[in-house]
Amino acid sequence: MLDAVLLNMRNCGRIAACGMVSQYNLEKPEGVHNLINIVSKRVRMEGFVVLDHFSKYRKFEEMVVQHLKSGKITYVEDIAEGLESAPTALVGLFKGKNVGKQLVVVARE
Repeated sequence: MLDAVLLNMRNCGRIAACGMVSQYNLEKPEGVHNLINIVSKRVRMEGFVVLDHFSKYRKFEEMVVQHLKSGKITYVEDIAEGLESAPTALVGLFKGKNVGKQLVVVARE
């Protein structure tokens, strides 16, 4: 994904790198291509760790809840049905198979 992002960045754009779950269990981490675009487009790429911003959590939470309630922010859920589908859903997280938040519905009331 980063390869495609680098090709499509605007000049002086910024990339926040957070997570990397797809890389956690690889014996050989995947390489990145198109790095020349960081220089030619003067892109800034920086790691993001949520704990560095924990002091702002309450303010963020208040703002996001308002946006969710008003419909300004929407989200996608990837729902797997039944407990028997949980292992496949979990493995899919590490392979980039899900879109949005992965949920497993055990029972519908």
